[in-house]
Amino acid sequence: MSTNVLRTADGWWVVRDDHAVRIDTPAATTAELLADREAVRTAAASDEPGTPVGDLTPLSPVTTPCRVVAQMVNYRSHARDSGFTGKVPATFFRKASTSVSGPEDAVVRPSHVRFLDYEIELGLVMAAPLPLGTTVTQKDLPTYIAGLVITNDISARDVQLTKTQFYESKSYPTFTPTGPHLALLEPDDFAHFPDLRLRLSVNGELRQDRTLADMIVRPAEALTVLARFQSLAAGDLLLTGTPGGTALKAPSKAVEKIGALLPPAVKWNAFFKSQAKNPRYLHAGDVITATIATPDGRINLGRQRNAVADAA
Repeated sequence: MSTNVLRTADGWWVVRDDHAVRIDTPAATTAELLADREAVRTAAASDEPGTPVGDLTPLSPVTTPCRVVAQMVNYRSHARDSGFTGKVPATFFRKASTSVSGPEDAVVRPSHVRFLDYEIELGLVMAAPLPLGTTVTQKDLPTYIAGLVITNDISARDVQLTKTQFYESKSYPTFTPTGPHLALLEPDDFAHFPDLRLRLSVNGELRQDRTLADMIVRPAEALTVLARFQSLAAGDLLLTGTPGGTALKAPSKAVEKIGALLPPAVKWNAFFKSQAKNPRYLHAGDVITATIATPDGRINLGRQRNAVADAA
């Protein structure tokens, strides 16, 4: 059974239902906490009544700086929405760790961004170094993955599309809300991954709702491919892709063929004019809620809630 850990400004806590027990650890970073699992076990076994979780202000349980790597187009439903056909290979991009923010922090839209989108993603928190050239099998996952977090890969679509620039469009401050819980896993928990359900709502309207059964490249294969060119360390974060249901959708094949004939400036002007009519993009005052859990509650990453605000 997984153990949920919460981080606040004054330390780390084990979450037990609606109360939390402080972990007696000097750990300042996620990697240091993972090296002090005995302190986590002691807090989890404690008979202390604890502190009401509602009295705590959670921070991201993934501390920074760290490596933040993300998979793109890794759910079948998202591949369909994005216009992909045939086999979709494992593809990765980096995000700045300065984009990591708390599970209740505002998502701040930069003043030059018009089309702000959401992408709920399961985050894998590394337990140990992943050296270059590593081959990871399903039975190896407990060696390399310490736990799971909710992440939201917030995206400035106008920057992403016009510049074909993933790093900038997804790396502005507050563009990776993370938490509230870091679910530290036991070996038996990994068999329950396909049951994890990702759900994201905007202003109470359900936008994304899929289980990991919709995932194309599973974690063991993803880590093996990633290790061909990218090493990771304990405490690093891998975002594993988003299901269908984001605001951005690929244009129809007919529109795409017409667009290919137009000069770039004309094409993008027409595309964004049509996107301006799409009400699903995020605006100031919108509230995004996200959950990831198995139906039986064996793994439950808590509830992330972020309001959208415009940059001052």
